Amino acid sequence: MVITMMSISLFYQFWIHTRAIGKLHPLIELIFNTPSHHRVHHASNIRYLDCNHGGTLIIWDRLCGTFSEELEREPVVYGLTHNIETFNPVRIVAHEYRNMLRDVRSADHWHDKLRYLLLAPGWRHNGPDERARILRKQAEILCLIQATGRN
Repeated sequence: MVITMMSISLFYQFWIHTRAIGKLHPLIELIFNTPSHHRVHHASNIRYLDCNHGGTLIIWDRLCGTFSEELEREPVVYGLTHNIETFNPVRIVAHEYRNMLRDVRSADHWHDKLRYLLLAPGWRHNGPDERARILRKQAEILCLIQATGRN
């Protein structure tokens, strides 16, 4: 049963990795992970960071607050927030674990070491907090300031 479900999930994941399909019927978009939702998952735009993690069902992201709609006014920019400068598959797979280990080693206190493992990516014990929700709030504030005409 596990292999069957993994196969079904893998098959489902195949068709959502396309730009050829736009938005689907609203009821399908409400419940299932669609190509539109999955494009957001692969985006590096601040608005879309750490969103749309669901494999088949998007309802979990909606319930957990990690859902973001793909917006026409902000096209998806594919990529990472910090690009990897290699094509070596081993380094590509392991780079985030190496970065986490470096961050854990850099912390002096055990509670900071634990935070690196448990908090969202971007948290720092000795620098600016660059977690996605913080960056989104900063971007919203900047937009409000720009909208009011203040610099």
